[in-house]
Amino acid sequence: MKRGEIWWAHLPPPVGRRPVLLLSRSEAYSVRTQVTIAPVTTRIRDIPVEVKLGPDEGLPRVCVANLDSITTIPKDALENRITELSSEKIREVEKAIRFALGLEE
Repeated sequence: MKRGEIWWAHLPPPVGRRPVLLLSRSEAYSVRTQVTIAPVTTRIRDIPVEVKLGPDEGLPRVCVANLDSITTIPKDALENRITELSSEKIREVEKAIRFALGLEE
């Protein structure tokens, strides 16, 4: 597990099984029981807190990581790895996080 990977996660109802983007620093996965994630969804609103993803990133269809909905989940909710984002996509994620948290320069 490392930052920038997308995993299937089993989350409490009503969410259920869904893909999530891992946001915690990579070193944390070996010691933490809770990890920070952003949900991946097919509901696309074309707003600055979303990072577009899809087949080019190893996902079956067009979707987005929603950085306005960052949350922490138990690490054991992660089921299996789907893909890892490129460094370019990770930079887009970081930009969306800064926007979502009002940290723009």
